[in-house]
Amino acid sequence: MMPKNSWDLEIKPKKGWLDLNFKELIQYKDLLFLFVKRDVVVVYKQTILGPLWFFIQPILTTLIFTFVFGNIAKIPTDGIPPILFYLSGIVLWNYFAECFNQTSDTFIQNASIFGKVYFPRLILPLSKVISGLIKFFIQFLLLIAVYLFYLNQGCLIQMQASILLFPVLIILMAGIGLGLGLIFTALTTKYRDLRFLIQFGVQLLMYATPVIYSLQSLPEKYRSWIALNPLSHLIEIFRNGLLGTGRLDLSGLLYTTLFTSIILLAGMIIFNRNEKSFMDTV
Repeated sequence: MMPKNSWDLEIKPKKGWLDLNFKELIQYKDLLFLFVKRDVVVVYKQTILGPLWFFIQPILTTLIFTFVFGNIAKIPTDGIPPILFYLSGIVLWNYFAECFNQTSDTFIQNASIFGKVYFPRLILPLSKVISGLIKFFIQFLLLIAVYLFYLNQGCLIQMQASILLFPVLIILMAGIGLGLGLIFTALTTKYRDLRFLIQFGVQLLMYATPVIYSLQSLPEKYRSWIALNPLSHLIEIFRNGLLGTGRLDLSGLLYTTLFTSIILLAGMIIFNRNEKSFMDTV
C-alpha cells in the first residue's frame, strides 16, 4: 500500500500574485529546451531557404533603410557608413521586437496546450526570449561580418570600452520585451483587438527609437522626448561601444535598468494573476 501523501508531484493553486515557483522552472528545463528547439527549427523547417531567413530579413531591411532614409531623406549617420549604421540598430531592435511580439501572444497561441497538460506557464514566454536570443546572435554574426568589411576598407570606426556593457544591454532588452509581452498577453485574452494593434504599435515604436537616426542628431526639443524611451539608451550605448558613435549615458542606462525592473515585475504579477483564469476567457 502506498504511504499516505507520498505523491510524486503535487499541483496546488497559487495563493498570491507573486507566488512564483522558480525552482519548478528549473525542474522543467528539459521542456524549456524542447520549446526553444521548436521555435528555432520548426518555423523554417518547410521553407526553401531555411535558416537563411535569419540573414535575409535584416539585409533587406537595411537596404531599404539605406535607400529611403540615407539616399532620399538624407538622415545623417554620424560619419558611419549607412549600411553599418542601420544594421547595428536593426539587429538589436529585432531582438526586442521578437521578444515582445512572441510573448504577447502566449496565452492565445498556446491555449490548446494549456488546457490539456500542466507545466509552469512562464516556460513558454521564456522559451520565446531564449529562441530570440539565438536568432539575435546569428544576425549579430552578420553585423560583425559587415563591420570587419568596412574596417578592412579603412573606415574610421573603433570599438570603445562601453562594448563591455554588451551583455547588460541584451539582458535589459530581453527584460523589456518579456515584461511588456507578459502584460499584453494577459490583456489580449479579454481584449482581442490588442492583437491587431501590437504589430502596428511595435512599428511606430521603432521610429520613436534611434534605429534610423542617432539621438544627438535630433533637435533638442525632440531629444528629451525620445530619451524617455528606455530602448533609446540601449541602442545608443550599443552603437557607442561597437562603432564609436552614439552617447554613453550612464544615467540613461540607470533609468532603463529601473524601468526594466518595474515592467518585468509588473508583467510577472499580471501574468501570474491571469494564468489561473485565462482558460475561462479564451
